Amino acid sequence: MAAAEQNLTIDLDLAELRAVTAFSVACAEPALAIFERECPEDPRPRAVLDEARRFAAGGKRTKALRVTSLDAHRAARAARESGREAAFEAARAAGHAGASAYLHPLAKATQVLHILGAAANAARAFELEAGDDPAVGAGYVEKFAGLAGPVVVDVLKRYPDAPGGGRRAGELLRTLDASLRSRSVL
Repeated sequence: MAAAEQNLTIDLDLAELRAVTAFSVACAEPALAIFERECPEDPRPRAVLDEARRFAAGGKRTKALRVTSLDAHRAARAARESGREAAFEAARAAGHAGASAYLHPLAKATQVLHILGAAANAARAFELEAGDDPAVGAGYVEKFAGLAGPVVVDVLKRYPDAPGGGRRAGELLRTLDASLRSRSVL
């Protein structure tokens, strides 16, 4: 049994939360262009990335960060309801980037979504944009793995492995999770 499964809580400090959020923003930001191209009238995903970027750079975890994260998820739902699946995934990536600042120190596999959700949804958005080409998603997972610094990998390894489910974005999340866990942390 892994240490994270034996303990109820995980040590996590503000600097680590900022590193996780910076990683999430770096993964979600490229996919924002997909959303803005398909939903140019909706500023909500950009707003949460702006808030998350401020937090990652040393700002406070504000109510605006939480609200804009929820708003980005609402934008995702609206995109899906209008049949724009790539925009849905891109907005979810932005929402997860904002939510990453609220990673809980609970030893639960579901918390991995706060760490890797932005990357997985962004990879899925690019995959859909490329005609649902799984090689594109895999390529972005590899690219995003390269963006994860030692702090992000160390934080991830404190949590149980990523949970099942989540359809294709969940598969991408688990692939990224396994890739990062195979690294040695310096």
